[in-house]
Amino acid sequence: MAKDIAKKRTMESLNRTFSRRKSQKMSDLPNTMANVENNKEPSNLSKMMDSIENDPNSQEGFDVQIGDKNVKKQQMTKGKNLHTHSQILRYAYGQIEKEKAQQEKNTNLTFSGVISMATEQGEEVRKRPVIEIAFKDITLTLKGKNKHLLRCVSGKFMPGRISAVMGPSGAGKTTFLSALVGKARGCNITGEILINGKNDSIHCYKKITGFVPQDDIVHGNLTVEENLRFSARCRLSADLPKADKVLIVERVIESLGLQPVRDSLVGTVEKRGISGGQRKRVNVGLEMVMEPSLLILDEPTTGLDSASSSLLLKALRREALEGVNICMVLHQPSYTLFRMFDDIVFLAKGGLTAYHGPVKNVEEYFASIGIPVPDRVNPPDHFIDILEGLVKPSATGVTHEQLPVRWMLHNGYAVPPDMLHFVDQIAAASGGATVVPTSQSIKVTENEQSFFSEFWEDLRDNIQSQLDRLEAIFMTSKDLSNRRTPSIARQYRYFIGRVGKQRLREAKLQAVDYLLLLVAGAILGMLTKVNDNSFGSLGYTFTIIAVSLLCKIGALRSFSNDKLNYWRESASGISSLAHFLSKDTVDLFNTIIKPVVFLSMFYFFSNPRSSFASNYVVLLCLVYCVTGIAYIFAIYFAYSLAQLWSVLLPVVMTLIAKQNDDSILMHIIMKVCYPRWALEAFVIANAERYTGVWLITRCTSLLVSRYNLGDWDFCLIALVVYGIVARIVAFFCLVISQKR
Repeated sequence: MAKDIAKKRTMESLNRTFSRRKSQKMSDLPNTMANVENNKEPSNLSKMMDSIENDPNSQEGFDVQIGDKNVKKQQMTKGKNLHTHSQILRYAYGQIEKEKAQQEKNTNLTFSGVISMATEQGEEVRKRPVIEIAFKDITLTLKGKNKHLLRCVSGKFMPGRISAVMGPSGAGKTTFLSALVGKARGCNITGEILINGKNDSIHCYKKITGFVPQDDIVHGNLTVEENLRFSARCRLSADLPKADKVLIVERVIESLGLQPVRDSLVGTVEKRGISGGQRKRVNVGLEMVMEPSLLILDEPTTGLDSASSSLLLKALRREALEGVNICMVLHQPSYTLFRMFDDIVFLAKGGLTAYHGPVKNVEEYFASIGIPVPDRVNPPDHFIDILEGLVKPSATGVTHEQLPVRWMLHNGYAVPPDMLHFVDQIAAASGGATVVPTSQSIKVTENEQSFFSEFWEDLRDNIQSQLDRLEAIFMTSKDLSNRRTPSIARQYRYFIGRVGKQRLREAKLQAVDYLLLLVAGAILGMLTKVNDNSFGSLGYTFTIIAVSLLCKIGALRSFSNDKLNYWRESASGISSLAHFLSKDTVDLFNTIIKPVVFLSMFYFFSNPRSSFASNYVVLLCLVYCVTGIAYIFAIYFAYSLAQLWSVLLPVVMTLIAKQNDDSILMHIIMKVCYPRWALEAFVIANAERYTGVWLITRCTSLLVSRYNLGDWDFCLIALVVYGIVARIVAFFCLVISQKR
């Protein structure tokens, strides 16, 4: 009865809607909610709500009905009716303020507070599907080598719990989590990994799985809010209203403490931005905004102070309350952070499990085997020192090598044959008998392999690893996440907006590119001497080299600067095609403008016979061609090698194009070189303006160069086709370069 009464009163209070005429009452609402206990001052979000509501230019009212985050129907219905930016912000701020007030109310352990919590749990609608990971006897061995990275790891990660993986350096912590999410390559994996009790691949749940890498891979020329908003747009459900997406982003910004720097650029190595701790939290927030069901974090607290680490763990705790399965690698946390975890996994050297279970039982377990925690010593630090071998256990007969075997015996797991001698040592230590080595402990020396057999094994392993990587890239798996992300067209629109902002913020680099083209055009225009025999062929040769070199160097920045960001986004399911097409579309602006910039100096200094329009069309096709080639270099090679290729290729190809095609092989090579078509188009454009008595000279020069006046259109088509083919090859290189 109490539950029904509380439910009825709660719904009646939530259904009140305040109009614009009652704005004064609305402005008093946050203060009333915040002063329920201890007369606390209103929060920043309350003040922001007051300022928005008291805006004289605003004509909309404020609806309190938007405040229940656990009722999915209310959220969806209200979100669909919001269109303007101010309405969306009111929706988000009102929702967050309501959640904070509800949290303060639930902390009151009165009868009414307990009834309220029970009512909310009864009405709660779980929005996220749960993911439970169970693993048994997971063993990872390097291909071609008898080296174990993980051995006989068994356990389970439950939804709604935060699990930490700890251990000394080289114990295989990151490898363990990578194996669970299907990112471990070049290894032979044995054992079972069950997702929700089924033998499904984790890739089937890629759209609801978040992986936070150890490095802070964030776009430095975007603000904190822009980074988070882009990730939310591309990875949340496509049918989720825009207002709810904004709410999710605002909630993550609030929970991670990023409100003061939300409009600040993240920053790069060259340009200082937000602090390192804030950058680390943005790195985590990129995965939180997509509302994952499984969240894997690789050392998220590295480089953070205790306050920032505690703030991050509290934000993850709120995610766990939503049913998220959270697993992370951790290095020596404080005791306060250590107690905030639900489960802990200690890995020993060689990837063996020393403990896996609740945090509250870890000290009791180690004390039972003779490893108590000394006074004034942090338990995780002490256990890691024990596993590393830096500190010897106080109990006699206990060594750090025996700890994995003791855990296997404690849980009834099978002990590998090569570790049975530790069982004898444990039995001897407990019974007082002498240790007798078993046959399994005797090391067998293998015959040395010949150089040819080692070379063949290395070659075979390299080929197999490349095939495994390609299989992982092109592997298709059934989607079991029940989440329909935005289409390629919509992601392309999001990418266009992001790349456009990045280009505008790199305007100084674009200005430098244009300045170099102006200088090159002026110098080449003054040095070019147009005569009636060559039609300015030498000047156009230098033009092709200069324009190709400068445009390629500028186009390298399109893909070289954010390779790590692309690898992370593509691994999370964001479209590679939208990524590539957006950059190529924005670069079309440079493709159109750069020929004008160059010709504005070159044409009027050299004064050729051909028209400005014909020169512009040829240069336009040439820039389009060399930009596609630069994409291949930027994607496939490192930045330094890509620059070297961008310098060498136009010079070598132009020299080849100037040679005489005496042989069939040379004729084919010249046809492949793109400078040949650009040079022929320039010469034909000049030769067409020669009339009258100059026809004999024109025909003689064209005959020597083996050019035809009717091939001008064909030359332009060849350059465009060259650019299209280069872009197709570049996209293929982009796809196969993904690091899964």
